[in-house]
Amino acid sequence: MSGRWLAIDTATEIASVAVGSPAGAEAGAFVRGARRHAAAIVQLVDHVLTQAGLRPADLEGIVIGDGPGSFTGLRIGWAAAKGLAQEAALPLRAVPSLMAAAAAVAGRLDSVPVAACYDALRGQVYGAVYVFRPDEVETALAPAVATVAELARVAPPLVRPRVVVGDGAMRYPDDILRWSGAAPVPLESLMPNATTLLSLFPRKGAARSLDDPLVAEPAYGRPAEAQAKWEARHGRPLPDPSRPSG
Repeated sequence: MSGRWLAIDTATEIASVAVGSPAGAEAGAFVRGARRHAAAIVQLVDHVLTQAGLRPADLEGIVIGDGPGSFTGLRIGWAAAKGLAQEAALPLRAVPSLMAAAAAVAGRLDSVPVAACYDALRGQVYGAVYVFRPDEVETALAPAVATVAELARVAPPLVRPRVVVGDGAMRYPDDILRWSGAAPVPLESLMPNATTLLSLFPRKGAARSLDDPLVAEPAYGRPAEAQAKWEARHGRPLPDPSRPSG
């Protein structure tokens, strides 16, 4: 893992890109605002590669934030990563975006539970709990869509988080305080996810390899709002255009 990897994460309002190795990022950039993701993602990639003096062919691979999170944001980041991976014949790995956010605060909390919660609207969050060790990440509570109170109920007592990070945590600070005993941490105060992805993906339990990047999909967490409304109206799953009918 000594070569340079490109990291991309677009699961939240903050879209970030970094390039470097597990030992550290050589260049990074980010933008805030979900409406800017589509216009900015290719520019961010070009910027960090130029800053590092690299071309896509110089990379060893790409690591992408796996969600859950914004449906549109994830599609934008994954489209960029998949296109570049295909063009430069690069391997593609995916790490949960919640894990990256939690890892950003785990450096000073080694081997204790840390949670991340992204806002999922409808009173819910995308939430997960992780325990970070130097060469391994344990998923103590797998990513789920729930209220903070529901997460607190299903999480085993031994994995009660010491701290919770994310825009979902900031939206429900009282619930977070009751669950963890600490005030929530905003994403804006931490290192952008893409930089953290670089240090995470080689660890055991952190990444999944995407053997066929062209058909791989992120973990959206739940269907997009438009899909949910279509299925509720028609009483059946939305047809998948990639699958043959009949």
